[in-house]
Amino acid sequence: MKTKIYLLFIALFIGFIVYGAIKQKTYDPKAKRVACQNSVTTFEKIFTKDLDFTKEFILSSNYKIESKIEYSKNMKSNLEGVFSSKDSDKILIEVLNSFKNSDKKYDNKLMISYYIYENDKEDKGKKNKDALLYAGYLVFEFKFEGEILYKIQIDYMKTDLSDIKTRINCVIESFLSI
Repeated sequence: MKTKIYLLFIALFIGFIVYGAIKQKTYDPKAKRVACQNSVTTFEKIFTKDLDFTKEFILSSNYKIESKIEYSKNMKSNLEGVFSSKDSDKILIEVLNSFKNSDKKYDNKLMISYYIYENDKEDKGKKNKDALLYAGYLVFEFKFEGEILYKIQIDYMKTDLSDIKTRINCVIESFLSI
């Protein structure tokens, strides 16, 4: 009798795990949550859904920015000497200011850490021809107290960076829409 109870318990436990695995919604990092993500390849990872308090940091300009640019190494860079982190920070601040709606000050700040990667089309490690289509990509991490809350990678297509402001705007819009 005891073995039947144990077997029933084990069967129910396994059934519960299988049912949970089937019903679990998997998050697709390529899913397009915001309309601006439809025009270009975007990957994102949401580490926590409870971001309302950190969204307020953007809306009230309580943030710090950390940035860098990775210029192409195997081919002549289109950006080096023409576009710097200071230039991209100016664009980011302009975009962030367009979302500002409060002057409230907080003790803590949201860290916006990002880099711009220039696509090195002569890199022999490129896996397919599609990797040659974009000019580069942006990777943004939004952090609070050292913890990553949200990460997004978005391609930019123009080698002259004329679409970079649109992509940065999409990044901020994506973060605020969570």
